Amino acid sequence: MSLARWVRRRLDGGTNAERGSAVVEFLGISLLLLVPLVYLIVTLGRIQAASFAAEGSAREAGRLIAQAQTMEEGLAYASIAVELAFADQGFTVDGEDALHVTCQADPCLTPGAFVHITVDTGVALPGAPAFMRPVLPVEVAISADAMTAVGDFREAP
Repeated sequence: MSLARWVRRRLDGGTNAERGSAVVEFLGISLLLLVPLVYLIVTLGRIQAASFAAEGSAREAGRLIAQAQTMEEGLAYASIAVELAFADQGFTVDGEDALHVTCQADPCLTPGAFVHITVDTGVALPGAPAFMRPVLPVEVAISADAMTAVGDFREAP
């Protein structure tokens, strides 16, 4: 075998038995990298959607409570607002469980007082099986806060 033929065979990639294996290797590696990347994108999208819903619902719940005639009416409207904000993003949340209200003054709707709203919920990781719940964290906690002032010129309760 001449030196030129030996060099040409080495540069061409060796024997014909290995031809086409680069395509298979590329597809295998692409699949191994693509599946976790798609899962990461879906998971981060769900977490961002829940964060967006929590921020918006906390802000709107504070406004609804501050503008309500009574605290019971404000809490009822705020609970519905939390449920609607999460439903817009594709989540089912119980508004009364997720909503926490802290008042600066007693009674809560005293003119000039502040109302602190916290919305807490959790987002389950997509595709996580139920048997993993006791062993691994399969839920991400989402929390948002808002502070709203009760109007200075409203009638005192």
